[in-house]
Amino acid sequence: MFVFRLDTHSGVPPYLQLVQQVRQAVLLGFLQPGDRLPLIREVVENLAINPNTVAKAYRQMEQENLVTGRPGQGTFVNEQQSAVMSASTYTSLRRGLATWLRRAYAAGLDEQAVNALFTTVHQQTRNEEVA
Repeated sequence: MFVFRLDTHSGVPPYLQLVQQVRQAVLLGFLQPGDRLPLIREVVENLAINPNTVAKAYRQMEQENLVTGRPGQGTFVNEQQSAVMSASTYTSLRRGLATWLRRAYAAGLDEQAVNALFTTVHQQTRNEEVA
């Protein structure tokens, strides 16, 4: 079963953290179409957060067509338009990124500098592919 986590130091609102976790899990193939998300009350119990916060996240995911709520049954992951990454691709990319991060930190970059460098290169690469 899928388990949510909260980072109280991230500065990201809790409901958005829940939405982001589902988006990422779907993209990476950890959540498949038809999988049921935890019930709102289960998330509230596990994370000790307000039920309205969890309900807001679930509504947001429904608006984005990530999930569908079925009264009396739960909330289920929808079929996605974009391709899901294979496990081997995920593993390979993760290893490459971990190597890059170790090199960046060994070169003396702090987390803020690593994020800035990644964001800059990401935007440049994306713009090159669009052009």
